[in-house]
Amino acid sequence: MTSAEVDAYLDSLSHQLKPVVVRLREAIMASDEGFSEHLKWKAPSFVYAGEDRVTFALHPANRIRIVLHRGVQRRADADGFRFEDPSGLVVWAAPDRGVVTFASVEAAADAEAALLELIGRWVRA
Repeated sequence: MTSAEVDAYLDSLSHQLKPVVVRLREAIMASDEGFSEHLKWKAPSFVYAGEDRVTFALHPANRIRIVLHRGVQRRADADGFRFEDPSGLVVWAAPDRGVVTFASVEAAADAEAALLELIGRWVRA
């Protein structure tokens, strides 16, 4: 089920890539019934198994970033954590925090299947 809070936020969102945000939000939520959502960092964020794991970052307005993380707090095993990204979509900010960036509707559409597969593996890692 989608969050009314996120629906209201997206209804009022003014962003160049709003169609990408809306499409990817729907696709992520539909990809696994274990997801729930809320707002974090003034953007949709997805919770899996009780922890924030995937969050949109919507500023600046000429791109969207999808942040892959392992919860609110840095985990004790962060330095030794490894995750393979055969898609090449992720830029790693730390061993346990990565960012996927899209600057166009076309780029997001072309990568959607790979992104959803990546997110599915990420939330189980």
